[in-house]
Amino acid sequence: MIVDLPDTTTNDINKKITGLREEGGAITLSRVLTLVIAPDSDECLEDAVEAANYASREHPCRVIVAVAGDRGAQQARLDGQIRVGADAGAGEVVVLRLHGELADHAESVVLPFLLPDTPVVAWWPGAAPAVPARDPLGKLAIRRITDATSSPDPLAAIRSRLDGYSDGDTDLAWSRITYWRALLAAAVELEPHEPISSALVSGLDNEPALDILAGWLASRIDCPVRRTSGELKVELVRAGETITLQRPQTGVTATLSRTSRPEARIPLARRETKECLAEDMRRLDPDEIYHEALQGIGKVQYT
Repeated sequence: MIVDLPDTTTNDINKKITGLREEGGAITLSRVLTLVIAPDSDECLEDAVEAANYASREHPCRVIVAVAGDRGAQQARLDGQIRVGADAGAGEVVVLRLHGELADHAESVVLPFLLPDTPVVAWWPGAAPAVPARDPLGKLAIRRITDATSSPDPLAAIRSRLDGYSDGDTDLAWSRITYWRALLAAAVELEPHEPISSALVSGLDNEPALDILAGWLASRIDCPVRRTSGELKVELVRAGETITLQRPQTGVTATLSRTSRPEARIPLARRETKECLAEDMRRLDPDEIYHEALQGIGKVQYT
């Protein structure tokens, strides 16, 4: 069910949410957090809500979407929309469209809808502030999620995350390579247990997940790490063998090969935004490894 409330107030929206819950017979709901989404355009709004609905089935939450409407409007106005039931995952979605001067004060409009005594997670699915923790919406949250992949310049975006980093920050580019990191770490742990002498990360130039993967390698191993464009693969070279993990750019199955050993074929499809969002909502503590990976990007050799 979707209910539109044009030219309304936060009080009226809250009353309507309560009324809809009572009509549906749900007086209490177990929700573990509030997810605040700040899309930079209408184009990414629906995709962000769809991803949030998917994640809410694992993390029941209230989803609040604060999107700027007509900034040039002479009168400040709030248009609300409430989504419940099949349109809202495991919770409810509140879409707040802010017009006029109200567009510059999203945090004050969002505040009345935050669930009491539950953590707040903020997500920018498009362009993100330079320092998320200092953004008015970011100040409300203990976990702040960005997505460099959606930026006009993904490499510049992922590099800038270090300067604007605060405990609680993360980027979906980081969770996109979770399985890659796990497979590479597991392969390195096997014999012959020799140090890695060089590493190569290859793939599309506009894929920041590969840049932070290279940064992660540079932060963990004491050897040159190169990032280049080409086929999607990671090569780790040591004296006794070369470990290669590769996958077609649009494929779903990767190949893990090691010198003088049989190849292993592994399901490794590109992770969708909704899967990455659900993973990032599982932990609310600082991700020190992510921070170290950001620092490692500066050590990567681009060729």
